[in-house]
Amino acid sequence: MPELPEVETIVRALAPRITGRRVLSAEFFAPRVMRGAPEPDLAGHTVQSVTRHGKHILLKFDHGTLAIHLGMTGKLLIDGDPTPYLRAEFVLTGCRLLFDDIRQFGRMAWSQTLPENVARLGPDPLEISAQDFAARLQEKRGRIKTVLLNQAFVRGLGNIYVDEALHRAGIHPLAEGITKKRAQILHREIVEILEQAIASGGSSISDYVDTEGRKGSFQDSHRVYGREGEPCRACGTEIQRIVVTQRGTHFCPKCQRM
Repeated sequence: MPELPEVETIVRALAPRITGRRVLSAEFFAPRVMRGAPEPDLAGHTVQSVTRHGKHILLKFDHGTLAIHLGMTGKLLIDGDPTPYLRAEFVLTGCRLLFDDIRQFGRMAWSQTLPENVARLGPDPLEISAQDFAARLQEKRGRIKTVLLNQAFVRGLGNIYVDEALHRAGIHPLAEGITKKRAQILHREIVEILEQAIASGGSSISDYVDTEGRKGSFQDSHRVYGREGEPCRACGTEIQRIVVTQRGTHFCPKCQRM
């Protein structure tokens, strides 16, 4: 599933291309796209802004906001070629925006402001201060991997970047009761890894591509994620894989302490 860096990459490409453009037509070809909700009337309305809220892409219009979640295999392509998996098409002045989704886990929601489930997400990890992050973490109980995946704690983190940040911070994914100092180190590593991943266009593990259909390259820099049985790039110890919160979790047993 695309995480914060992948979604941010898409938003940064979309914003200059479609902001200020008027929608000529909008068609939804699969009922699951809107999850049974009424399809918004977008024709004649202008895209005022394109932003990110966690893993959600927000297209703001003068009469409401369309929140898009890409799910596992969703793609937003500008002027791409239609495929059998085309689920929605937006024709704007000067370009077309296609929503392609093989497995149909992606979804859209229309709201006057923000959909309720989007509005109640936690703070953005790139915006929260190290002090506030540490304070919030001190209030949480449970395994650190589970806490970081909780979108009510911070929004946008997922399996890939939690594993990578925990490795860089030297924290075991099953650790509990993180000290303030270690929490601030973890915050620093989260911010750095997210910024590096954005600069690389995200991680293309399976289906993710940007708005032009190009893959990201940050997967080449992963230190632990997806590298089970391979040597740790820091110490040479074999990377291990366990399951935490029903997610495959990769870590170095030597570099990452409980």
